[in-house]
Formats: sequence, structure tokens, C-alpha cells
Amino acid sequence: MQNQELSKIKVINISKKFNIGYRKSDSALAKFLAYFSTRENKRSIQVLDNVSLQVSAGENVGLIGGNGSGKSTLLRIIAGIYQADSGSLQVAPNVIYMNGFGFGLKPKLTMRENVFLTGAIMGLSVSEIKKRLPEIVSFSGLEEFVDTKIYQFSSGMLNRLSFSTITHCLQQKVPDIILLDEVFSAGGDASFQDKAIGKMEEFLRRGSAVILVSHELGFIRKYCNRAILLEKGKIKIFGETSEVIATYLSNNDSFKS
Repeated sequence: MQNQELSKIKVINISKKFNIGYRKSDSALAKFLAYFSTRENKRSIQVLDNVSLQVSAGENVGLIGGNGSGKSTLLRIIAGIYQADSGSLQVAPNVIYMNGFGFGLKPKLTMRENVFLTGAIMGLSVSEIKKRLPEIVSFSGLEEFVDTKIYQFSSGMLNRLSFSTITHCLQQKVPDIILLDEVFSAGGDASFQDKAIGKMEEFLRRGSAVILVSHELGFIRKYCNRAILLEKGKIKIFGETSEVIATYLSNNDSFKS
């Protein structure tokens, strides 16, 4: 049984649909008409279907499943980026969401400028950000690119910049919840991954709850206390990590010989 007093995330029967409009032509007229399209020209996709879960302080939960299974949508609902169509959500107030593609970064700004922008959004003064800048740069391993506009960065570099900046701008605050969407898949840098894991373990020891999405099953097996398998928007299994991974592999043709 979960300790209710330590619960950081409680999701109860949430569902989410996306309405998808489609057209045969990409002409300006077709786009204009699509704006006024009738129900016959639209369809909906059930992305999440009656999902329930609970995650407590100090837990590191892996979220796995095939493409389109609803993993990113679930994280974004917990983060407050999307709203569920139905069901209820009880989430501790201090939530950090990161993905492996530099979510929230501004491509036309330099690395340095993005650090200052992110720090300001997180409530730091200019002088506080200046103090943290050397450590952020060193942690990211991107010393040569401080004054480079980040549209030139690879996805792995964006991942390192985003993770380093956010985790070092938290001041003394410990986030209640950390949501990581492919953060440890996009970088591909083993030394950075080790540093990032050390930082995450520090937050876990101090009471954060973590849910992370990754296609790297070995990583999930090594670092996650429990795991969730999402399949077509439904939780197929939520439990001990090795059991969840075994279920996923047994139902995934791409892993069968």
C-alpha cells in the first residue's frame, strides 16, 4: 500500500482525446475551409483511457510503451500543460517538467541568454544567475558553446543545457515532482548521464517523486523502483520494474526473434 501522506501524484480515472482534422490538400483555400470544417471532416483519437496511478515521495517510476501509447500526454497532464477531459488529479505544487528536446528554450538566443532567461523565469535575480552560470556550463560540458545560438545545437546538447540549467536554478528548493520525457535517451553522452543520475538521486533522497519516460529499457531496469506499461492509452501493468519490462518485451514483436 502507498503511504497517503507521502503521495506526490494521484491520478484517478483520467482520459484524454485529441480531435484531429484532416484534409486532402494543403492549399490556402483548403486550410481556410478546414477551420470551418464539420464533424464529418474530423475524427478524435483516444490518447488516454481511464488511467489511474499513484506515486510517492522518493519513488523513481519508469514509464514505457510503444510510440503513440500516451506517455508524453500523461506527463504533460501531470505537469499541467494539458488538461484531462475527465477524471481527477491530485499533484503536489512544485513540478518540474523536462523533455529531451529543449522544451522551453529559445532557439534564436545563445546558450548564455537561455540560462539567464530560464533563471529569471524560475525567480532568480541577475546576480544569482551570474553566480550559478559557471557551474551550469561546467555541468553541461558545453563550455565551447556558451555564446552560440542554440538552434545550432543537437538534441543531445539541448537536453544537457535544459537539464543543467533547471536543476542548478532550483536554489535550495527540492521539487515535489520531476517529470522527464526522454531526457536520458536524447543525449547519448554516458558521462553526462552519470552526472544527471547523481543529481536525480540527490532529489529522490530529499523527497522528490520522479516519473521518467525512456525507450532505453536497461536504464529503466537499473534506476527505477517501479514501472508502468502504457498500451493504447491504458495502463497494462504497474508494478515491479523487471516484471513490467518482461511484459512489454513479450508483447512487442520488434523484440522477438
